[in-house]
Amino acid sequence: MKKAELKAYLDAKVLEYNNSDFVSKDPISIPHSYHKKQDIEISAFWVSMLSWGLRKTIINKSKELFGLMGDSPYEFIVNHNEKDKSRFEYFKHRTFQYTDTLYFLDYLQRYYREHDSMENAFTSHLTVESSHVGDAIRGFHDEFFDIDYAPHRTRKHVATPARGSTCKRINMFLRWMVRDGDAGVDFGIWNTLQPSQLLMPLDIHVDRVGRKLKLIKRKQRDFRTVLELTKALKKFDSQDPVKYDFALFGVGVMEN
Repeated sequence: MKKAELKAYLDAKVLEYNNSDFVSKDPISIPHSYHKKQDIEISAFWVSMLSWGLRKTIINKSKELFGLMGDSPYEFIVNHNEKDKSRFEYFKHRTFQYTDTLYFLDYLQRYYREHDSMENAFTSHLTVESSHVGDAIRGFHDEFFDIDYAPHRTRKHVATPARGSTCKRINMFLRWMVRDGDAGVDFGIWNTLQPSQLLMPLDIHVDRVGRKLKLIKRKQRDFRTVLELTKALKKFDSQDPVKYDFALFGVGVMEN
């Protein structure tokens, strides 16, 4: 497929999948059930961190999690006490267990008692030379665990480019927060990070379709592959390359 033909194909698939019909069957439906900015951020962050496995299961487990918070994530995060934590004892999703939940609660409480939005947790690690969010993700990870009692086991749930990870879930979270929400899917509630700085959320579906369309040449699936794919997609839209996540993921999941 020639470049112009490929762009036309991908643009058509973005229009097909980047609409509100996509929301109900996707984990992004959970943060869409809230209206307060902090509730959206907290639920979007936590849901994205739980997003592996069947989408239906992810949605159900996320509903269970926020139900334990009285469906008011921000209020619970800021005001919960030690006794309140026991209600999460039996909550788990795959390898995300009680210890991980307790530490997420701890970090988010410490953070939101001092900050109004999670955006600063990422932007504070960028410079004027930062062309993409790689350093923001790396810095966020290091800040997230920058306390002596942070459980080592919880590190596997918050990815970092320093380990060569694709950082799929955190890139998906950033897409949700930064991209324009006019289509009814992403939220666009962060203004400092720009869509042009975002990186592709690379999972097995996006990877497979990306290779089929010759957008990926690298044999491994790691952070360098994410950079390669995002660079290729910038040739079609330099200001919003990650919009093509809808095309590649949609084709990979809905049409295979």
